[in-house]
Amino acid sequence: MLYGQTSRIRGLDPAVSGEVSSSLAISKIYEGLLEYDYLARPYKVIPALAEAMPEVSGDGLVYTFKIRKGIYFHDNPCFPGGKGRELVAADFIYSFKRVADVKNASSGFWVFNNRIKGINAFHDASKGEAPTDYSMAVEGLQALDDHTLQITLLEPYPQLLYILAMHYAFVVPHEAVEFYGKEFGNHPVGTGPYELVEWRRNSRIEFYRSPKWAETGRVETYPTNGTPEQVAAGLLKDAGKPLPFTDRVVQFVIDDTTTSWMMFLAGQLGSSAISPDNWDAVVMPDQSLSSSLDERGIELISSPYTAVYYLGFNWDDPVVGAVDDPEQNMRNRKLRQALSCAYEFDVMNRFMNNRLYPVEGPIPSPLAGELKEPSPYRFNLEKAKRLLAEAGYPEGIDPKTGKRLEINIEMGSADANTRQSTALLADMFEKIGVVLKANYNTWPAFIEKMNRRQAQTFRLAWVADYPDAENFLQLFYSKNESPGPNHSNYRNAEIDRLYEKIRVMPDSPERTAIYEEMSRIIVEDAPWIFQFQPMSFAVKHSWIENYVSHDYPYGMGKYRRSNPAVREAWLKSYGDQKLDMAGQD
Repeated sequence: MLYGQTSRIRGLDPAVSGEVSSSLAISKIYEGLLEYDYLARPYKVIPALAEAMPEVSGDGLVYTFKIRKGIYFHDNPCFPGGKGRELVAADFIYSFKRVADVKNASSGFWVFNNRIKGINAFHDASKGEAPTDYSMAVEGLQALDDHTLQITLLEPYPQLLYILAMHYAFVVPHEAVEFYGKEFGNHPVGTGPYELVEWRRNSRIEFYRSPKWAETGRVETYPTNGTPEQVAAGLLKDAGKPLPFTDRVVQFVIDDTTTSWMMFLAGQLGSSAISPDNWDAVVMPDQSLSSSLDERGIELISSPYTAVYYLGFNWDDPVVGAVDDPEQNMRNRKLRQALSCAYEFDVMNRFMNNRLYPVEGPIPSPLAGELKEPSPYRFNLEKAKRLLAEAGYPEGIDPKTGKRLEINIEMGSADANTRQSTALLADMFEKIGVVLKANYNTWPAFIEKMNRRQAQTFRLAWVADYPDAENFLQLFYSKNESPGPNHSNYRNAEIDRLYEKIRVMPDSPERTAIYEEMSRIIVEDAPWIFQFQPMSFAVKHSWIENYVSHDYPYGMGKYRRSNPAVREAWLKSYGDQKLDMAGQD
């Protein structure tokens, strides 16, 4: 049995549930055409319910998938006689339509919106009060036979392969949706390795190995290829062995970090995140694990996380944004550059327990297009003061008021960590004579201000939806301005032109070169202060095997193994011992 932790889960409907905790649970039960390779870095997708990667037409518009034969839905009362039927291509068409159905209020329609031929006509037709007509044809979704699915696009969409590995593209049977109605999200029926056995809301959720795989002869195996480092770490010792390795998975809903940490130390959880309160006692300054934990066979796992945290400037604002007067526009740009030069990554990194990774532009590591050279607007106080004077604010004095320039920043939380990190930012700006005034909002109020373009500056993060720099560069496309993801409302005609070019280009050295060109333009315009890329840290017990960090962890639980003999031995040695988090046993 594998014990773990989860956050509160809203529901188990792939078309509707969008938060991480629900997505992780959904991906134990449901599957899609493609999935991420567990060990491959850089990340890549491989066939899941598809026999192979698709055949793609020369113009990049038509994707033809062969669906694996002999794949069955789990047994469930929604099927005649309670026996799960075989998966067919039409099931994917039905599932994609559910995402487009307005009545489902799916948070994932963006993955298909204006992409698949005819999907928007279906979306519009579903807006009325009458029940949605799922027999309505969508030109770009065709079942050529029971095991051949063809997807036709309006324009090339190279990221489609990543999209088809997301839970929004997972397949569901129409019988279950029709049988359970509004309760479908509580009664999942998929093709995946696990089935839901118990769900005590806000307490625990439990899954067991689906007997359908053994009954139908379905065999999935652990990867057989990996890097020398992965081999040395023992990540290939199960190469070629059938999945999943664990019969039962129990996840506890734990809101309190102290409780989850104590459960991990007691061996009740196989792995755990590290809360800021425990950081100094767990991780040493050189980012090694404390000896007291290392002696217990606990291991530290770390890697950069594909995300960018940033301070954004509102392009609509007359002080920090873009204006019609070319001379004033240049001064505003120098102000943004000056504030960027005042930002001190090392100070923020120390505050965050050295859990941050510097980022030189809009594209984080390890994505193609990431800038390797240091930004010209890294921390440099002398340069910041010079640029500030050139912007018209010598020593930080606003000539219009005779007082120090004040910059307002909107924050989406008022917790202690947010206030302390904002105070650090204020101290950084103070060194060049600029006053930073913070407004603390609830998250809904903050998003409302973003959508209404009411913030002068703000702090946000963008976490990659898929491992392609296009996902970050879209944040600078003018047509994605608020309420879209371009909350800076940044406008640059050259960026728009290049984005419209790369968004339909397949992966290539030429596309990577354009990514880099766009990044350098954005860095020079400084619509963001590029604060940091977070590092992902976790600890795990020695009995959890085949554990590797993954930025897209959905469906990855089937590769991990819990060794009961090792766990039992550990519990006999350490289960009753208290561990003082100052490092003394």
